[in-house]
Amino acid sequence: MDRLAAGSTQQDVSGSMGEGLALPLPVQEEAWLDSSARRLAVPERLLNLAELDVLYDDAARAIWTFMRPYGRPSFTPPMLGDFELWQDLIGRHFGPGRLPLDYLILGSRSPGVFCFGGDLDLFQKLIRAGDRNSLAHYGYRCVEILHRNMLAMDLPMLTIGLVQGQALGGGFEALLSFDVIIAERGSTFGLPEVMFGLFPGMGAHAILSRKLGTAMADRIILSQKTYTAEEMYEMGIVAHLAEPGEGVAAVRDFIAKSARRHSGMVAAKKAMRVAAPLEVDELRRIVDIWADAALQLSESDLRLMTRLAGAQARNHGKAA
Repeated sequence: MDRLAAGSTQQDVSGSMGEGLALPLPVQEEAWLDSSARRLAVPERLLNLAELDVLYDDAARAIWTFMRPYGRPSFTPPMLGDFELWQDLIGRHFGPGRLPLDYLILGSRSPGVFCFGGDLDLFQKLIRAGDRNSLAHYGYRCVEILHRNMLAMDLPMLTIGLVQGQALGGGFEALLSFDVIIAERGSTFGLPEVMFGLFPGMGAHAILSRKLGTAMADRIILSQKTYTAEEMYEMGIVAHLAEPGEGVAAVRDFIAKSARRHSGMVAAKKAMRVAAPLEVDELRRIVDIWADAALQLSESDLRLMTRLAGAQARNHGKAA
């Protein structure tokens, strides 16, 4: 996909933005200038994050973001930092009275992977060091990003998670914070934490229990099963299925079909948050339970965690 609001695009159009134009322009040219001005107003820092590839689609009033991690596709501290800055910049520069934004999309550049979730290498180091505070701090950062996304950053927009591969652990949990999930057939979802004596601590219990009920949430969390996109669709977690390789087109199609009902859909999502409220303090309390449980893991559990992280890294390397 072309970079719709990259620095090179800004340089190309800046020379045409003169002040005090003497003659009125044709409507088409005025629209072009308005579009160029909006692109120029996109904060440059947003377009130059280290591990997030951000594109502003002026015509669709949408921000496309693709995770572009260094190494294993997981939520490392640097990537969390990018997400925090991403949310802050969007919150300050977009919305009513500022740059228009109706849709926020998150996908991944990693071939065959949305995200593997938590930073297992970091977890092992902190657990072996007995560093509960750092474990909890990592979890707090995750759920605060997730919770802000659940609230659509208090902007009148719809958030869309685009899945084109594996969404495991915290990657699956992150997706649950989006208003709409669009997944390509062949994508998979799972919460593998139980296999090494832990549980998903960054949102799965709170969100799945509200969406599906506690019994089904328990089944998904404790089963160690990998679910297909089709199964997630039948449960109502995935909203739309796309054919392999057609995920981006499916998102564009969803946006085109949602244009007339956008305000109603935004209001409906806001009403759902009132009907099933979730406060960040609840998520933080679950993180505390997770951090305590992590410190109880045995050496064999940690070795299994190591093997899982290694297998994911190797498989991702082959796919790349």
